This record gives sequence, structure tokens and C-alpha cells, in this order.
Amino acid sequence: MKAPLKLIVGIGNPGDQYADTRHNAGIWFIEHLARRYGGTFKEERKFFGRVATASDEGQEIRLLIPSTYMNESGKSVGAIAGFFKIPASQILIAHDELDFSIGKIRFKQGGGLAGHKGLRDIASHLGGDRDFNRLRIGVGHPGTSEQVTGHVLGKATSLDRKIIEQCIDEALACMPLALKGEWDQAMNRLHNFEIGSE
Repeated sequence: MKAPLKLIVGIGNPGDQYADTRHNAGIWFIEHLARRYGGTFKEERKFFGRVATASDEGQEIRLLIPSTYMNESGKSVGAIAGFFKIPASQILIAHDELDFSIGKIRFKQGGGLAGHKGLRDIASHLGGDRDFNRLRIGVGHPGTSEQVTGHVLGKATSLDRKIIEQCIDEALACMPLALKGEWDQAMNRLHNFEIGSE
């Protein structure tokens, strides 16, 4: 069944000190998306974040960057989804993905949360509903669990950032399909896309 998107969220951490860190890859995506569709972000206190409105072929979509820290993203997502009565199946969350190497980006529908604290908080604020869609942006894994925090809160190298931006461009090219709820086609298009970072 088609579920056209009504809300797209880019999660990360607020503040200039985090802007270029790997954990903010989801925000990089949604900022590109807003530029593509002509949306301008405005602080909305009742939604604990910055909100923009975009439209595609007459379809209105809200874009959200929570002003909360990553691990409390659900407070913002839950507030706006509740206000506009947007079901989880019509939400897309863009986020960094440790399990993917740099150069890999994929859509996913529902399913597990893979220990991602931001996604876990979102699910809890949506009443435990995990049916939201995800855009998983590969940032690579540092090798050990002890190194994860330093890795995601570290700045991407210029080469890695360039590769991630290329991945984001490819995801943007798939967005018209995702916006309409043509998830199989959108996922298939990204499924074979990967940039080697060697």
C-alpha cells in the first residue's frame, strides 16, 4: 500500500560545534532537500525544532530538524506528528548509519532500531510504533564500540564528506518516488548505489 510522505526529519545535534560531525549526516540531507524544494526553516518552539514546508506536485510535506540532542529526537518528532496527526508510516527519518561504510546509503521501511538511540527515542514518542521509514546514511564504523562516540561526534574528513554528499545527491534523485509512496522503486534505485571510498 502506498503511503506518501507527510513529514521528513533530519536528526543530529544542535549547535555549530556539531554541524560538521558525522552524527549530523541526517541534517545535511534535509538541508539539501529544503534547498531542492525551496523550503525555508523557521524555529517552531511548540515542535522543539526548525520546520520548513515543501511541496511536490501539489503535495505538501513538512521538513523538521529537531533542536533537541540526537538522543531526545522523539520529543520533537512526537510533537509535530501528534499535532498534524501524521502516522509513522508517512514519516521519513534521515540519520547516520554506523553499520554502513562511507559511500553507502539506503532506504528502509520500519523494522529494528539497531541500537540507534535517536531512532529508539522517536519510536517511544510515537507510542512504540516503529513503522516509520528511514534513510540510512553510511558514516562507517571505527572498529570497536569504545570508539563509536568519538567517531560519530568527530568531523568527517573532506573526502568522506564529499562522498556522503554524493550519496545524498543520489537519495535526492530518488525522493520524488519516496514522496509519492513508491517505496519499492525508491529502495530499488538506491539498493545498487555505492561509492568506493578506497
